[in-house]
Amino acid sequence: MKFNWLISGDTNPALKKVCIDIEYRLRPKITKFLLARFDNDSFVDFSNFHFDVDVKNQWVWISEKTPKDFIDRIKEDFDKEINGTSFFSVA
Repeated sequence: MKFNWLISGDTNPALKKVCIDIEYRLRPKITKFLLARFDNDSFVDFSNFHFDVDVKNQWVWISEKTPKDFIDRIKEDFDKEINGTSFFSVA
């Protein structure tokens, strides 16, 4: 699984820390989501999944770098289940 960080402006250590914190919350959530959709299939290599993360607008998209058959399989529920809860707030 790969994340493409969409960041406007200059990256600084504080912003990098925010991205790391977001990734630590996103990665298990997306992994559980993917496992639920590919559970009965033969092994799916999650390295084929790419996600664009817009830090400013607090949104995650399935990247076009992800194989189309995988996109088609997850796109219907992705926004609701992944973007439907706030993972961007940093404690």
